[in-house]
Amino acid sequence: MDTQMYLAYDYPLLSMFWTMLWFFLWILWFILLFRIIGDIFRDDALGGWGKAGWMAFVILLPFLGVLVYVIARGKSMGRREIDHAREKQQAFDAYVRETAGGGSRPSRAEELHRLADLRTRGDISEEEFQRAKALVLNDDRPSTSTGTTTAPR
Repeated sequence: MDTQMYLAYDYPLLSMFWTMLWFFLWILWFILLFRIIGDIFRDDALGGWGKAGWMAFVILLPFLGVLVYVIARGKSMGRREIDHAREKQQAFDAYVRETAGGGSRPSRAEELHRLADLRTRGDISEEEFQRAKALVLNDDRPSTSTGTTTAPR
């Protein structure tokens, strides 16, 4: 048996530490590379040739390209990321408001107009109209015309 057999205990602890460190630094560099590529495409201020130039620099000379990009555009990269997150949050909030009805109720004038239309079409009687009108007028919510709340009666 000429071949030497290496076991786990033949690999020193410090070597294992350095191997893990280099492995995580390699993963970190790839994450940074993909974030930079995403930022290049997200930047609306950068023209097509500028994006092509940065992409070529980052892909052909990856370590130098990433380092130069972070030095040259790192500060604005963070701003663009924050703006993108804000836009996504605003779009989500708008979607929730639209889907949930926004929590805004129709104004009293709109409700009275609808009630009058129902009465005109004959869907409700005059007595039902008067009761619904009293409910709308006695409702305790902010008035749309003055911005104040009505006092309970």
